Amino acid sequence: MAFDLAVKRIYEPPAPDDGQRVLVDRIWPRGVSKEGAALTLWLKDIAPSNELRKWFGHEPARWAEFRERYRLELDGNGEAVSELRGLLRHGNVTLLYGAHDEAHNNAVALAGYLRGR
Repeated sequence: MAFDLAVKRIYEPPAPDDGQRVLVDRIWPRGVSKEGAALTLWLKDIAPSNELRKWFGHEPARWAEFRERYRLELDGNGEAVSELRGLLRHGNVTLLYGAHDEAHNNAVALAGYLRGR
């Protein structure tokens, strides 16, 4: 299945080509209003567990291990993954995250997971 999946920080302004905007963090990002976020969906349940999120701590040295552990969590989280895949069947989806690190965050890992299946 071909789909258009993008990843961006929630602090960047919404753009027309974002399509459906899905926040994939468990915690609401600081300083962002619900209106300003222009979300289609806040899919908290697809975010990494609190334990995994705290263990990772956005440490690039833990990135490979984080992606593997998160993949295992996603494999066991069929309902949330199915919900996101359903959105992808209806056009562009932009995964939104609040982290400062644009290369090492759960939205990037999630996009890789979805593209790899």
